[in-house]
Amino acid sequence: MLERMLEAHSMIVGGPEPHLLTPLAHLGVWDKVDKAPYDHVLAAEAQKAFVQRLPGKEQDYWAACRAYADRLYGGLVSDAPGRLVLDKTPAYALVAPFIEKVYPDARYIVLTRHPAAIFSSYANSFFDGDYAAARAYNPILERYVPALAGVLRRNQVPLVHVPYEDLVQDPEAWMRRICGSLDVPFEPAMIEYGGAKRESGDGLGDPTGVHLHSRPTTESVEKWAAELGADRGKRAMVQAMIDKIDPEDLEIIGHPAGALWAALDGPSGAARPAAAPSFSFYRLQRKAIVVLRQFARTSPPFRKLLARIRLACDVLLRE
Repeated sequence: MLERMLEAHSMIVGGPEPHLLTPLAHLGVWDKVDKAPYDHVLAAEAQKAFVQRLPGKEQDYWAACRAYADRLYGGLVSDAPGRLVLDKTPAYALVAPFIEKVYPDARYIVLTRHPAAIFSSYANSFFDGDYAAARAYNPILERYVPALAGVLRRNQVPLVHVPYEDLVQDPEAWMRRICGSLDVPFEPAMIEYGGAKRESGDGLGDPTGVHLHSRPTTESVEKWAAELGADRGKRAMVQAMIDKIDPEDLEIIGHPAGALWAALDGPSGAARPAAAPSFSFYRLQRKAIVVLRQFARTSPPFRKLLARIRLACDVLLRE
């Protein structure tokens, strides 16, 4: 939603998540991947040794990474000098220290949200409401909340912290604040983002909510409370995840542990039943993927069949 609001500005180019910097962060100098089709351990050590021979050492490496990204980002605005490029890729939170070194002067927008709302949205958007499958695939709360809190705690780059709940309550005030941090004038079209033409098309972000509205809405602020209030198992699972997070991190992102469950325990939470999910082709597709993935994990014959299908596809697609 926030990406679409920003992209509606005449001076900002947004678009689907490009993930340009995530793999760049794991080439070996700052960090390395756990597995690769090359000897990533040897490559990491060799690159570190090479970088130490450069006149500026790591500063030269960060500058090289910056030049790579500048060339690609610049291609988006080559015909429109003065426009800003917005890269909204959630996984950047996990490599934020690296990005801060590459782009120490970039403007950062740190969007935070209630942890339970984050996981509810994630599980419903990509796993058809299967909390166990969602957590097994990616324990996002344990990974992202400390990472976001780290960005805010370090406070080493120009940033504005945007709480999701406050943004949807007063979108104009927050968009004016964001525009001020970007040194661009506020434009009313940013609020009514549904009326703006999306230049870049759709990408890999959440496909289930933002398309339903043309402007920010508070409908989803306490949607998680209705869901968890109606399902004790889901509440226990989310509670267990949040219990693993440092209370100081929760405080920094704006959701202190002491007030975390107020919406659920109060009259607006548990008493309201969760809304039934609406039917859509996307939801049917996600449900099929969840079921097939689980079947592939538990059925050796099915895994063997998938392997044969993959082999056939590789042969057919071979140049």
